[in-house]
Amino acid sequence: MLVNMRDLLSAAKSGGWAVGSFSVANMEMVLGVLKAARELSAPAIIQIAEVRLKQSPLEIIGPLMVAAAKAAKTPVAVHFDHGKTEEKIDEALELGFTSVMFDGSHLSLSENIAGTQKIVSAARKYGAAVEAEIGAVGGSEDGSEDIAVNCTKPQEAQLFANETGIDALAVAIGNAHGNYKETPKLRFDILERCSKLVQVPLVLHGGTGISDCDFKKCAETGIKKINIATATFDSVEHNVAARYGRNEITNYYDLHAAEIEGAYLNAKRHMLIFGCDNKA
Repeated sequence: MLVNMRDLLSAAKSGGWAVGSFSVANMEMVLGVLKAARELSAPAIIQIAEVRLKQSPLEIIGPLMVAAAKAAKTPVAVHFDHGKTEEKIDEALELGFTSVMFDGSHLSLSENIAGTQKIVSAARKYGAAVEAEIGAVGGSEDGSEDIAVNCTKPQEAQLFANETGIDALAVAIGNAHGNYKETPKLRFDILERCSKLVQVPLVLHGGTGISDCDFKKCAETGIKKINIATATFDSVEHNVAARYGRNEITNYYDLHAAEIEGAYLNAKRHMLIFGCDNKA
């Protein structure tokens, strides 16, 4: 069933677990994530970032995501990730996305607050939730930029959340998009301070490559939404390659099944780590 991200994060905050938010690029990936959610009786979030729309146009992938969430057997929110432009954020809202993210992390604090307030006002007309980001998560969603990590300042996070009225806040604690070149060292001291000062649920971007132990610690320390993108794409690619290597793909529908399985295996593994199984 299609639900608001706000409700999922509220439940996670009360229960001490986190919701997985999985990036998707096609129907097979959507089906794989929802298969894992159904099997584990877990809530889920499916998302697409604005930078990925050149491969998966929003007017095509968006209605598919919303329809799939409506037909799902467990609660599923549909999220527009790392929205950069009002045009595409508005389009996502019109298509029925139940949450959107405005990424103003590259702006000054005052500009980020002003831009976020504008998106919050627009989203409220649709009843949609809004996520924003303060600090700079390393890398970029498509690997095209090498953005340095700029850890979130807890006092600024508190001011930002209070001024904007957002529903979720992505924080930078040493995390980065894409595959890590070395084991990430997360700043749990910053996360703990943000969690104490900020009332809304916190979000972790750049989940690929973080250890199971650190994931669990994040979920216990205020992180209620964990984004998984690169790991999903990698799992699909690796599963398809492995099946070709075993001569198990002889036609399109074998390929179709291999893509679904790759997304399913990745989503299931992370849902179990995040503790959201049997929470639907």
